[in-house]
Amino acid sequence: MKDQIKAHMDVIGADGVHVGTVDRVVGDRIELKLSDSFGAHRGHHHYIEIGFVAGVEGEKVRLSANADIAVTLEEERSGRPVDLG
Repeated sequence: MKDQIKAHMDVIGADGVHVGTVDRVVGDRIELKLSDSFGAHRGHHHYIEIGFVAGVEGEKVRLSANADIAVTLEEERSGRPVDLG
């Protein structure tokens, strides 16, 4: 499935809500576009583990969690969780 994920694909939660846009795949993680970063996290990439991908449907990468949960699964480049505080 990893080889089906391409740049510019929409990343959506299991509920169909937009989570981000694929910039590229790095190892076993999806790097989201900079434009998907938010608040104090603006200007750097966030990542989602490939293991959270439920499937690839056309031009969409569907995650196994709803969008509101998926954003809590995002990681920094270091692999540490994004501090949503």
